[in-house]
Amino acid sequence: MSPSGLRTLALAVAIGVPATRSPIRAQVSTGVIPGVEVLLSDSLHLIRGKRVGLLTNHSGRDRKGTSTIDLLFKAPGVKLTALFAAEHGIRGVARAGERIGTTVDSATGITVYSLYGETPIPTKEMLDQIDVLVYDIQDVGARVYTFEWTFANAANAAGAAGKPVIVLDRPDPIRADRIEGNILDTAFASLVGQHTVALRYGLTVGELMRFLAGTKRINAKITVVPMKNYRRSMWFDETGIPRVNPSPNLRSLEAEILYPGTVLFEGTTATEGRGTDSPFTLIGASWLTDNAALAAELNARRLPGVRFDTVTRKIDSGYKFGGQTIPMVRVSVTDRNAVRPVELGIRMLRAMYARHPQDFQWRQRQIDRLAGTDKLRAAVERDSVDALIREWDADAARFAGMVRPFLIYR
Repeated sequence: MSPSGLRTLALAVAIGVPATRSPIRAQVSTGVIPGVEVLLSDSLHLIRGKRVGLLTNHSGRDRKGTSTIDLLFKAPGVKLTALFAAEHGIRGVARAGERIGTTVDSATGITVYSLYGETPIPTKEMLDQIDVLVYDIQDVGARVYTFEWTFANAANAAGAAGKPVIVLDRPDPIRADRIEGNILDTAFASLVGQHTVALRYGLTVGELMRFLAGTKRINAKITVVPMKNYRRSMWFDETGIPRVNPSPNLRSLEAEILYPGTVLFEGTTATEGRGTDSPFTLIGASWLTDNAALAAELNARRLPGVRFDTVTRKIDSGYKFGGQTIPMVRVSVTDRNAVRPVELGIRMLRAMYARHPQDFQWRQRQIDRLAGTDKLRAAVERDSVDALIREWDADAARFAGMVRPFLIYR
């Protein structure tokens, strides 16, 4: 695609303007070029001469590893005036759930406003410092990740203040052509799910925001600077973009693949593997002394694309079972094109609950927010997970139809 063609496309994917060359036909041979590089090479006019607020973290970088903060700070004609931080902070090192405060970026001297603390939405005073809000964070394709909802809230505030919003697009690491799980019931909306979106939503963050703005779920004028050479069927390791952990406990692509299902164990008294070397691939508890029988039971179900084994791990302090060495089940992905992580998570919850109805307990508020419904708890307890999975599959198909008009890539 020529530079002029990319410029037209970056403008065309703004909400309300039909894209003349969308969805994009990928050219895989040269690798995927992330939105930040497209912005700098072709579409800098979108922010030149403007005061820019940037919501980003350590994952916002070009393929050479230079941070988007530094790239925009040095970009000709661009004035970077404010930085905004989501969960884990601007450098991505704060622990999950740890509130972060306002700081100053030592490299640029620019104030970093925390949106994961006492002020989850940018204030008028913050927004008065910028003309445009730019977003560049690597997403993981799961509704329960807080980054996209921090951004949605910020974009909504920016829109209400008359400030345009620009998304520097990045891949959905677990494929943007796979949708699984239920559509959120807004009675359970929280920072792990704000709007009616499927659990594994099969979109890039740019497409997700086009959908939210285009259907008036948020009030914002969204422009997406698209990637070049991206295909929806790509796994992250097929893009050619160097991988960084998007957050401290997602340390591999395998963990990201399993995350839409194994994250549900956060809402229980079992552990999802935080405090071990492999969070979200290890599930366990001090009372899971029958982990071998549980793994055998799950293997007998022949769930597609996964295998279950037994391990023990010592859990770091500060997490569930901290300081203890506990029995666990290891989930290994054997065929990533076949695995259904949401169904896997539901089946594991039911199997563990059935074996340990006294020890296994819900953290009710947390599980309902993660699931986006109270139906998951009921189905696990009543042994009606087959019907729930069918219902959630129907939701996934419905969501695929809802988002189709807002897709950018083939």
